[in-house]
Amino acid sequence: MIIPCIDLMDGKVVQLVQGKEKALEGEAPLVMLEKFAGFPVIQVIDLDAALGRGANDDIVETLAAHATTRVGGGVRTPERARKLLDQGASRVIVGTSAFTRTGINHELLKSICGEVGAEKILLALDSKGGNIVVKGWQEATTLTAEQVIGELEPYCGGFLCTYVDKEGMMQGTDLDWFGRLRAATTHEITAAGGITTLEDVRALQAMNIHAALGMAIYTGRLSLDELAKMNSERTN
Repeated sequence: MIIPCIDLMDGKVVQLVQGKEKALEGEAPLVMLEKFAGFPVIQVIDLDAALGRGANDDIVETLAAHATTRVGGGVRTPERARKLLDQGASRVIVGTSAFTRTGINHELLKSICGEVGAEKILLALDSKGGNIVVKGWQEATTLTAEQVIGELEPYCGGFLCTYVDKEGMMQGTDLDWFGRLRAATTHEITAAGGITTLEDVRALQAMNIHAALGMAIYTGRLSLDELAKMNSERTN
């Protein structure tokens, strides 16, 4: 499955490079949603909530009301996870709060699962320089995705794995890394970060890995019509 991304900051749709530098702004959120109408699932990330500097709840709720969405950003409590689902999200993405600096935050993950059910949760394994990074990719842990992915399976229905080293850089991604993750879990995996070409997408599809696309779509490097056709052929 190919999943277009809508990243929100200061009420606008944006694309960042490695989670830091804003590279471009998209059109209004509902305009982008209309452009993505040919795709069954949209990924929505509230970057302000992820960075702990506010939230775009009204926009998230509007998007969730008009499309099937998986929503992340600032999911640090069971209450926040429940709120996003109540607003219309089909699944929630949990990232920073899933980890401490040195390990897995088992207590919190158990409480979120108890509130919404593991099948509604996607855990974000964002990797930079080989280690999982958190807090909007600003802080590194001592963990690697390969180390923890198996241990995290009871807490989620799948994983969102971002190769931050190439995020937004249009230089391709690390297919070997995704291959190692695929070998380490039977859970659903969605890949993100640096996916630039149709060959990247096809290689991920061959590994039974979904592709979450941002910069390559927003810059026109990849055609939405062609991607929607690939998606349809894959799911039919």
